Amino acid sequence: MKSICHPDDDILYLKFNHKPIVREVSCDWHVNIAYAEDGDLAEITVLDAQATGLYPVLTEQRRAA
Repeated sequence: MKSICHPDDDILYLKFNHKPIVREVSCDWHVNIAYAEDGDLAEITVLDAQATGLYPVLTEQRRAA
């Protein structure tokens, strides 16, 4: 898996494999999920990742500190 954050655009990009994408599903305004032909998860794109609190990911221990 590879993750890339573009802080200037507030986009988090998670790539799980290098398979060609054949279908992309928008879960809501902020999250798009892309699938490979065999149904494997290929990538996830999160828009406004920091603004919506989805990035950085904080564990419960870090939130309490």
